[in-house]
Amino acid sequence: MRTKHVVVIGASAGGIEALRELVGKLPDDFRAAVCVVLHTAPQSPGILDAILSRSGPLPSHNARDREPLKPGVIYVAPPDFHLLVEPGIVRLSKGPRENRFRPAIDPLFRSAAQVYGPAAIGVILSGNLDDGTAGLWAIKQLGGTAIVQEPADALFPAMPQSALRHVRVDHSLPLVEIPPLLTRLTAEIPADRPETAVPDSLDIEVKIAMEETPLDAGLGTISEPSAFACPECHGVLLQLKEGGRIRFRCHTGHAYSCETLAAEVGEAVEESLWNAIRALEEADLLMRSMAEHVSIHDAGQAAALSARARESKQQADALRKLVLAREPLTTAEP
Repeated sequence: MRTKHVVVIGASAGGIEALRELVGKLPDDFRAAVCVVLHTAPQSPGILDAILSRSGPLPSHNARDREPLKPGVIYVAPPDFHLLVEPGIVRLSKGPRENRFRPAIDPLFRSAAQVYGPAAIGVILSGNLDDGTAGLWAIKQLGGTAIVQEPADALFPAMPQSALRHVRVDHSLPLVEIPPLLTRLTAEIPADRPETAVPDSLDIEVKIAMEETPLDAGLGTISEPSAFACPECHGVLLQLKEGGRIRFRCHTGHAYSCETLAAEVGEAVEESLWNAIRALEEADLLMRSMAEHVSIHDAGQAAALSARARESKQQADALRKLVLAREPLTTAEP
């Protein structure tokens, strides 16, 4: 039996606990397919499906490319693969990372909006930064239902907060109230609304997630060059405007929200500062070693080398204090 609705769920930090509680309260006759993205490292063992299967009555497994979407089944994005949906099936892709992750939430949500329109139900759970906001916005734009875990109820509230700031969500509620809401929504016949044309920008970004070359997919037609470089491949980032938000993609396809770009740049700044500290401390060691070596036959040169060693040490100490005191770069409210 084909699923009439599709429920797509995105989570990050604190997401395992939230997902276990959510799927544990879904009934065994749940009437929609459920697709789940949890941010994971590429080397993750990929056991979320087993955890979710033990948490409730619905079967859960790591999604397999082109398998049918069936109601009452939970499809989990495997590590290092984007999970997307096409009419009646799931797809796996090695497309470029989005918001620093593969799997990422936005590609799944966009594909659900593209294919299922008003029958798509998007859920944002606990997590850091803002992956999922752009995808939830797409679901809402095409008539679907947007649900967000109440930030005060989430272990990590940033992802729900971002969604609430930028998307006119239909429901923001504690985790315990989400399963009965999903059960009620999926028992209804999908709303018979006027068909909304899928924007070219959405089609293009789904194609990029499905491994099509970004420029061939049409990225240049929906973006304009920015002054920034991609933190991952160092190519020029192209700027996309979406509602009141700005996002970025490079020619390779890596995608960033403002928040994740700020976080990535902040990490690069910190890495550069630590490299500078290491180089200055190595200079200190080198100058002191050379001073000791020449002190026997040239006291003047030894003194000069020792002075340079002290200068390097002072600079390293000053940089270390700066690194330890600096706040992370972020666009979020403190």
